[in-house]
Amino acid sequence: MSTLSAAETATLLPYGPLVAALRDAALQVADKRITCPQRQVLPLGEGGAVLSMVAVGADLAVHKLVTVMPENRARGLPTIQGQVSVVQASTGEMLLALDGATVTGRRTAALSMLGVATLAAAPPRRVRLYGTGTQALHHLQALAALHPSARVHVIGHAPGSAEAFCKANTGKLPALLPAAAQPLSDDIDLVITCTTSPEPVYRAAAKAGRLVVAVGAYTPACAEIDAATVRGSALFVDDMTNARHEAGDLIRAQVDWTQVRTIADAIGGATPAGGAVLFKSVGSAAWDLAAARVAVAMATAAQRGVTNPS
Repeated sequence: MSTLSAAETATLLPYGPLVAALRDAALQVADKRITCPQRQVLPLGEGGAVLSMVAVGADLAVHKLVTVMPENRARGLPTIQGQVSVVQASTGEMLLALDGATVTGRRTAALSMLGVATLAAAPPRRVRLYGTGTQALHHLQALAALHPSARVHVIGHAPGSAEAFCKANTGKLPALLPAAAQPLSDDIDLVITCTTSPEPVYRAAAKAGRLVVAVGAYTPACAEIDAATVRGSALFVDDMTNARHEAGDLIRAQVDWTQVRTIADAIGGATPAGGAVLFKSVGSAAWDLAAARVAVAMATAAQRGVTNPS
């Protein structure tokens, strides 16, 4: 088994193939062709947690074991650490051990891009990105790869953080700019929130033609999106089981869960006809399985000397 570094893992997970693999995985979860029990989350000190996530498909199985430590950012340490073990389903052979933080970051950003491809009325032109951490960086990389003409305005929590983020990432998009928290112009067609804020960072009213992708809140007590905005939007989630337990944005808004649909529903044609749309992702081991499929295909192709595996 090869144990890959963060950089090696990223090389095996290009965003285009990753979005396609996630689309397939979402449909396979809906058809029960991927077995994916609810993840186990156990508390650690300093408000952290250890997550154990397993998914099994006909081809591969994965186990992701990672720690999430929000206070590590102040220590100069990664917030997420761990690995994803990839197993050949037919033999039980251990194939790869991928960097867990990189898999999580890239498949989460790719899942947001799947939401854009499925739920947005048109490719994004003007984007408001909340957050300046690792997850925001992954989303910026995904936008640069798949929507390079988008104009991205960045909002940071700490003074000067947006300016520093944009300066550090100059050249990744032609138009990457720090933005004042208010006002939010009407031509913003995509909002992505990638923060760990316990209280809403996005309070604008639900707006027709604008897709809001909420990524950061991962506990029932946290919410990045204002409750009124949530209730005024057509609601989609990546994983219904995990969302019911962890999607604080929706839980705090006391949504009617019978009105919430999955990204698989949207892929199958249940897309809203106009109006405001909110896509909330909380994560699933099925998405790690999708990433593992891409990584194994890329690694196999590299061994064979193929530069662009289909």
